[in-house]
Amino acid sequence: MYEEITYEDLLQQKLDQIDADIDKREGSIVYNALAGNSVEAQLLYIALDSILNETFAETATRENLIKRAAERGLTPEPATRARLKGIFNIDVPIGSRFSLDDMNYEVIERISQGEFVLECETFGNEGNLYLGPLVPIDYIDGLTSAELTEVLIPGEDEEETEALRRRYFNSFNSQAFGGNRQDYKDKVNSLQGVGGVKVYRAWNGGGTVKLVVINSLFQKPSQTLIDTLQKTIDPIGEQGEGVGLAPMDHVVTVFGVDESTINIASNITYQDGWSWPEVEPYVLETIDSYFASLNETWAEQDALVVRISQIETRLLNIPGIIDIADTTLNGEQENIVLHPDAIPIRGVVNG
Repeated sequence: MYEEITYEDLLQQKLDQIDADIDKREGSIVYNALAGNSVEAQLLYIALDSILNETFAETATRENLIKRAAERGLTPEPATRARLKGIFNIDVPIGSRFSLDDMNYEVIERISQGEFVLECETFGNEGNLYLGPLVPIDYIDGLTSAELTEVLIPGEDEEETEALRRRYFNSFNSQAFGGNRQDYKDKVNSLQGVGGVKVYRAWNGGGTVKLVVINSLFQKPSQTLIDTLQKTIDPIGEQGEGVGLAPMDHVVTVFGVDESTINIASNITYQDGWSWPEVEPYVLETIDSYFASLNETWAEQDALVVRISQIETRLLNIPGIIDIADTTLNGEQENIVLHPDAIPIRGVVNG
């Protein structure tokens, strides 16, 4: 707001107020005194500009945005720890610890013989990144194999500043109250491992509510995550009793998004010296990236649309490809509109 107020302008305004018969040349006593004062005045305007920006949620930095959001009862979603499935040749003790690369994990729950839930000791998304052989930190008699095989409940980083800012402004657009649609969205999205949710009323008769969720990696959630959410929101055996987050008389059932396999075939023209084996890894990575970007928008869309034009445009940016035509999705040269509760996953890709 005060960018146009410069040191030079402030100094000139002050000099203009001094009588003409007084020496105002650079280096004079008057000039030096007013120059120092003008520097202080400019710093004051800079501080005022900063204060003004910090006053409004649209321009506030994280520290003051958190204070502003607190007035709406909102706080940044905290970082959480990933929970993963471990497979062992024996039952290992609860509390035993293992390492994989730079990560350490603690056994917290038994699933079945030789299968356990491990919690990463590091907060955030980093705990979702590693699967493979585990090394015990302390000796366990009889242990010959240990492996992380699956992310059950993804760990999440602390909510980013811009995500908090969007949530703050969204809180004015739709009021959450006592089991209305926004109330369900706010409560479910705040739970660990949830990346989005769709809410359906009376899906199985009056008083029933269907929640379809995608995990925070924007993938199909594990059954462990579904069961955890069900228990938190409306526990089986006590549904409709208001024991969980759901209001009384709301019978809530939690489902995960479905996966729709998309097989892709294209007629690709290659640069000299290139062929399918050379470009295939880049093609698969590009398609996965496109599907991931679609999945991130799933909760806000009526239904996702996989578009041939988007695939071809992205593939044309891959080194070694100079043209692409006749692309088909599941054998047809047309876009695919998915079921509202489905996300795309890559199937067979031929070039």
